[in-house]
Amino acid sequence: MLRYAIRRLLINIPVLLVLSFAGFFAAREIADPATSLRSNPRVRPEDLERYRESLGLDDGPLEQYWRWLTAFVTGDLGKSLIRNSQDVWSLIESALANTLVLVGVAITFSLLIGITTGIVAAMRQNTFVDYASTGFSFVFISMPTFWFALMVQLLFAVYLQDWIPGLNGPLLPSAGLYPPGQRTFDLFERGRHVALPALVLSVQLIAVYSRYMRASMLEVLGLDYVRTARSKGLSERRVVTRHAARNAMIPITTQAGTDLGLLIGGLIVTEQIFQYPGMGTLFLDALFAGDYPILLAWIMVTATAVVLANLAIDLIYGYLDPRIRVV
Repeated sequence: MLRYAIRRLLINIPVLLVLSFAGFFAAREIADPATSLRSNPRVRPEDLERYRESLGLDDGPLEQYWRWLTAFVTGDLGKSLIRNSQDVWSLIESALANTLVLVGVAITFSLLIGITTGIVAAMRQNTFVDYASTGFSFVFISMPTFWFALMVQLLFAVYLQDWIPGLNGPLLPSAGLYPPGQRTFDLFERGRHVALPALVLSVQLIAVYSRYMRASMLEVLGLDYVRTARSKGLSERRVVTRHAARNAMIPITTQAGTDLGLLIGGLIVTEQIFQYPGMGTLFLDALFAGDYPILLAWIMVTATAVVLANLAIDLIYGYLDPRIRVV
């Protein structure tokens, strides 16, 4: 399995190189750091030219790309152009940690609820439980994320203060990581601030995972090895948990792994509404300010996360189903 993982990583190196090449030129075209300075009447043309020269923007495009790539592979992500020349890696590291916390909580919660709901719906096929699960799933899948985020903000941060006597402040905060002025780590407050964005992210994921799990369970429950397990006298609970559910989780593993890789790039809508300082917020700030060093680092971190997530999916396949071998 180790050889397989190393081989997959080596195969993906050319993919990352192609993405870095395309991302470099796309970022440089979209985010020109000199654009905002041109609209400033106090900036003279010669000052603007000196600024572009200091950033190496007057060099050839291939020369600029090679200079950035060689620095990147040695761990030098450059300096931010707008954030007081802060090191880009420190900004990415902080934003990535915040996004990983949010995504980790949301996906863990979504998998627990989604898998359980899908199994129960499959075991109670064509009953009220099954119909209710299907109905709620369709509602949550079709519900716009920005609308649901605004609704939970109003409910937990505004309305509940009026409905619950003696409640001082919002039940759950609607923005940020900590209360205003707090700088030290507080697990309780961090959990309260992550709760609402994680809830918004989880709702659609639960709906998707429950539908995948239900469909996969219905297929697996009709296979020969499940009927054989039942004929041996095993309890229904053991048949479902040890035989059916394990193989039925293969499709949901694919979906969850893909979601994890993509979501690490940032939840732009959710993070903006809740003012959550993650990868999505960092991306938008850099895009609007023309801070291309941050954009380039964001592109490569997101691409690497997708590659690693897909590798993890393939390795998990071999654990869930011994018939699938990775060599």
